[in-house]
Amino acid sequence: MKNSMLRNIKLLSFTLFISLFLAACSTKDVKPKSEFPIIKNDLSTLSSSADDNFINQEKATIEFLTKYFNPWNSSKLSYPKNEAMWGISYKNKKIYLENHQLATKEWFDKLINNTNFDEYNLNVKKAITLKNTNVRVMPTNSPFFYNPKLPGEGFPFDYNQNSLLKINTPLIVSHLSLDRAWAYVESHFVGGWVDINNIAFVDENFIKEFKTSNYFISTKEKFPIYDPIFREYVKLGSIFPKKDNKFIIAKNDEYQNAKILYIDLNPDEVTKMPLKNSSENRIKILETLLDEPYGWGGLLNNRDCSSFTQDYFSVFGKYLHRNSKAQTTNGKYFDMSNLSLDEKKEFIRKNGVPFSTLVYLKGHIMLYIGQKDKEPLVAHNVWSIRLKDKNNQEFRHIIGKASLTTLEPGIELEGFTKDSNILNKVLGITILN
Repeated sequence: MKNSMLRNIKLLSFTLFISLFLAACSTKDVKPKSEFPIIKNDLSTLSSSADDNFINQEKATIEFLTKYFNPWNSSKLSYPKNEAMWGISYKNKKIYLENHQLATKEWFDKLINNTNFDEYNLNVKKAITLKNTNVRVMPTNSPFFYNPKLPGEGFPFDYNQNSLLKINTPLIVSHLSLDRAWAYVESHFVGGWVDINNIAFVDENFIKEFKTSNYFISTKEKFPIYDPIFREYVKLGSIFPKKDNKFIIAKNDEYQNAKILYIDLNPDEVTKMPLKNSSENRIKILETLLDEPYGWGGLLNNRDCSSFTQDYFSVFGKYLHRNSKAQTTNGKYFDMSNLSLDEKKEFIRKNGVPFSTLVYLKGHIMLYIGQKDKEPLVAHNVWSIRLKDKNNQEFRHIIGKASLTTLEPGIELEGFTKDSNILNKVLGITILN
């Protein structure tokens, strides 16, 4: 290795943030250099120190698939109507729309009327996603922004974006919006509004044929599938039942009912679920996810921090909840909130298990991948770092993608403060089991 790992890690944030600093000060676009000089040999060393047997993969996969298909085994949505209606509370906030103009009371009243929640859980049906599908808080494609002029607001923080469902996701449907353009649904991890054209209704015959007990999961990111025309760019972590030598997706008929469709997938695109938790495979999946653009709530078919960790572990058969706080309950949680910065690093070095430990701070989650020269390293999909300019005004340096960093990215930069330091905000770690 040309330089020690410690030097690489001390410099890993420098290249990114300096290049971004220059870009922010220039009227021209400056393309950042590759910011994380961790070579594959180093990842191999880190991955080889992980525990190959941190979970019983066969048992975990059974539990995963049980949760995955739970909407088809339910008679109604699992939460009461008042919880399903939480998005209506946005009417009491200052919400900016796609034109950066405030949403009016009349606009919200019309939208709320369209939710048709009087029909909640009264016309329950089962369904499946036909493609990757946005789950919206309210039945509209219009974004909900807080003041876009403030640092950390505006794009990509569309608060009407709840999450993203992958193709082939089982659903239970409560009811349709008044205009019948939207369906209120629940999947195995999230509920909300989806475009009616992105789902098809299933019956018991479809479910029986779809559930082959032979399931494959995608290990590549955003590869195209066809039926025979283009259908979707498949995301890593998508599940496909297999029958004989074909893979199953759904196709809708003229009445929006689902039909079984068989397609071909390449051997390098999917693997029988679960993928063996080996050093080679951990590196393979991590490298596949790295550099993907940040996507709040799955916006634009991308990932945020918790969908990054969720999808990473899904390939190995481990089920994680969807948001960062909930993921801390997927294993044994250790509180670190009262520790100093040095004590937090030491605690992670001593107790963290590489590639099976989550590092949590409010609103963000990271995957601990090991250490080099006593410097803990994490993988995470992150939007930005807070900095302050010479006038003590806060601004954001944009990372905007899945990256490998230390626990203190950007510490070398002018304007880095206590509020900038991710490590200062770390509350604890969860060791998955």
